[in-house]
Formats: sequence, structure tokens, C-alpha cells
Amino acid sequence: MAANLFQHHWGQHGTRVALIESSEIGIIGVGEGSTPQLKAFFDTIGISEPEWMPRCHATYKAGIEFIGWSDRPGFERYFHPFPAASDAQTAGKFFYNTQARRTGRDVWAHPDRFFLGTAIAHQRRAPVAATEAPFAASYGYHFDAVLLGRYLKEVATARGVEHVDAKIALVELGEDGDVVALQAEDGRRFEADFFVDASGFRALIIEQTLDEPRHSFGANLFNDRAVVAPTPLPAEGPGSCTLSTAKSAGWIWHIPLTNRIGNGYVYASRYIDRDAAAAELRAHLGLAADAEVRHLEMRVGRVERSWVRNCLAIGLAQGFLEPLEATALHIVLTTVGSFIAELDSDADRERFNATIARRYEGIRDYIVCHYRSALRRDTDYWRDAGAMTDLSDSLKGVITAWFTGAELDREILAQDIDAYYNPVSWHCMLAGYGNFPDPSRLQPPGSDIVHIDMDAIDRFIAEAAQPFPPHAEALGMLEAVA
Repeated sequence: MAANLFQHHWGQHGTRVALIESSEIGIIGVGEGSTPQLKAFFDTIGISEPEWMPRCHATYKAGIEFIGWSDRPGFERYFHPFPAASDAQTAGKFFYNTQARRTGRDVWAHPDRFFLGTAIAHQRRAPVAATEAPFAASYGYHFDAVLLGRYLKEVATARGVEHVDAKIALVELGEDGDVVALQAEDGRRFEADFFVDASGFRALIIEQTLDEPRHSFGANLFNDRAVVAPTPLPAEGPGSCTLSTAKSAGWIWHIPLTNRIGNGYVYASRYIDRDAAAAELRAHLGLAADAEVRHLEMRVGRVERSWVRNCLAIGLAQGFLEPLEATALHIVLTTVGSFIAELDSDADRERFNATIARRYEGIRDYIVCHYRSALRRDTDYWRDAGAMTDLSDSLKGVITAWFTGAELDREILAQDIDAYYNPVSWHCMLAGYGNFPDPSRLQPPGSDIVHIDMDAIDRFIAEAAQPFPPHAEALGMLEAVA
């Protein structure tokens, strides 16, 4: 991604871009999900969906469904939709009802009936509508990460990026502390003016050579392991959303591709060992007790600064937030895009690093809030998650606003954190888990409460969803064009 974006922005000005990677080092390919920012990436470099999606077994993603994170009756699952133009008609009503319920009124405040993206996913539609559709919906993708990497390599090299197969053994520093060159195991030496560290958790340049400190997020993001296994597609084909199902010590992802389902159990090793986690994943998927699985380790946190001297760290070398909200590629694209913008202006490295660090912290807070606000208490893992007190001041402000009945959207806008997750996302999570007074304490809404006609909202959402085709039909059209 970085090589393609650099070449797109600077290649015509004579900048030489080289991508060095080793065919001896494997790629973690477990089925990947994205946010809508990935579509913006392809639009920027001029690649259409029929060009890349069929080659990477890609499907559309309207959002994420969370299952089993709450044992509150009526709130056992909820859907987190990506934004749609129709939200302007429904989000305010949703906000109003959640505030009314938080302050003790018995009104409908589960998010699922309020948003177009939810209807698209639940009806197994694709979030790409005909041109006459009155409302557009944003969307992400599911795809095979290994195949997408290969495809983007082809695109980059065709557009002038030099590709080198080499395993880097040593990083050379100059007297001033800048990186001068990379040395491969076979003796080849690669000089450059600037280096991008995408060496994964090894962080060969940014951490091992430049000694940039890494901040752990382990105090409030417990998960540090994953066990993964694919399963065949169901007869009805792939859905258009990611599923996140809570389990005893973490959660299981379900990512539908056109050729298989990617599954993985993200868990905390302090609460369950790898064999028990593998057994729990197999049982969830209905696999045999000896079915093959793969185990992965995760370093959850970030380097203090992403841009150090003449090196930019991206991907796992830069940091990692567990995959609950599929933000890994989002951060890569934000980092690279912001870096390009800085170099095209006054190249303020301090400002850049502060901006990227704040985005990490903002996304981290939203993910932490999933665990803090989830209403499941059946294991030590979930009891500890719900009781955690190591929260940022920003997150404390959001939680306080919610439980005191304040206007949450105002709090989010006042903190200027809506660029990371907008008010709809925060409301959906906190309401979706059922963070309201006990139903026995709720009072019927009086004349001081505006009545929100839920039947009218149901009709509006149902009509808005009609122009969106069945997911299988939309994928078939991509294949026909390709």
C-alpha cells in the first residue's frame, strides 16, 4: 500500500520507490476485514472493484455484528453499521431515545432498527446500490490478505516500483544517526534517502535499530494471542458483515470470503491456554477435535513516534490494536496519507507524530470501551474487563456522559474525537450492550418525551434498503465484469 501511494504521488516527479521483501518470510493470511478507508485507497490509485475483488476472493462489508457480548435480555447482539446518508434521518431519533432510556424512560433504544447498514447486512444485501438509490452507504471489504498483497505488488511494479526479493540482516546508521543502508543476508546493500519499516512485529529499523520505545496497551487490552482456522462457505454463500462472537476469554471473528470463511479466536493467554482456546474454537466451528489450527502471538501497543529520523514505521512495526474493529489497514492508510501530506507541505515531524499517536489512543479507547461496557460476567475474563479502571480521561468523560444522561454526541464533539469514531458508533456500542437502567425501574414516557414512531422508522429503513442488491448478485456482477 505504501509503495503504491508513494509511486502515485511522487513517481512522476522522479522519486524512485523500491519495495524489499523476502519470499522466505511468510505472511499472516487469515481473512482480513477493513473499514471504508480501503475503498478510498483504491479510488486514489485508480483501481476498480472488478479489477481486484474477484482476484482476492473479496466480499462487501456493511459493518460488524457483535454476538454474546451482553447477557442483558433483548441486547444479546447488536450491529455496528458503517455510515450511510440515511443516518441524517434516523440518528438523531436514536440519540434522543437512548438519552430518554438512560434517564429512566421505557422507550425503544436498541440500535438495530435505526440504521440502513444494519438492514443491508441482515437482509444479506450488498452495500452498493443502483444509481437511482436515494441514499448511499459506505462500506468496507473482506478479502484474502495474501492475495491482495500479491496483487498490489503487481500493480506497483507495473507502475514503476522496483521489487527486490531479499532478507534484510542489518541496518546501517550514519554518524548523524540516520539510516544509511540496509544489508541483505546475501551481501547486497540498499541505500536510500528515506526508509519505511514494514517488518512486522520485528520492527527491525524503528525499534531494533533506532531504539524507539514501544508503549504496551496490555493494561486494558488483555488479548495477546489468536488461534485461527478456515471453514467452508455455507450453502447460502457469504454474508456482507463480519461477526464477532464473545467466548470465555475473548471473541471469535467470522470473515466471509467468496471461497471460504476465515475464523479466529482472539484471546488473553492469562485466562486460557492455547490448547483450551483451540478446543473452544473447534467446538464453536463444529470441527473435529484434531482439526488443524494455527496459533498467532500479538504485541498490542504502539511505538512512541512513528516517524523517527529518516524512517517511517507502518503496520505491525508501528503498532497493533487487536482486530476487533478491523483498524489495522485504516491506520496504515492514515499514516501514509498523513506522511505524504506533511512532506508536501512543511514536513512538521512533531505534529505528524502527535497526530498519529492521538489516533492510536482514540481507536484504543473505543476498543477498550467494548470490554468495559459489555454486560457479560460469566468468567474471570469478562468480570475483569467490566471492572477495569485503567481508562484514559477521554474515555472516562464519554462513559460519565452516558451514565449521567448527558448528550453523548456533544461530549464526543467537544473532545474532538469524532474523527476516530463518530457519535453513531459510540451510541450503537453503549446502547447495543444494554447499558440502561434495569427494566423494572423504567417509567412510561410522559408528555415531556417526544414520541419516536418506530413503525415509521422501520418503513423508512425497509424502503431505503430496497435498491441494494443481494450480496451474491453483486459479487456475481463483479465476476462478469472482470
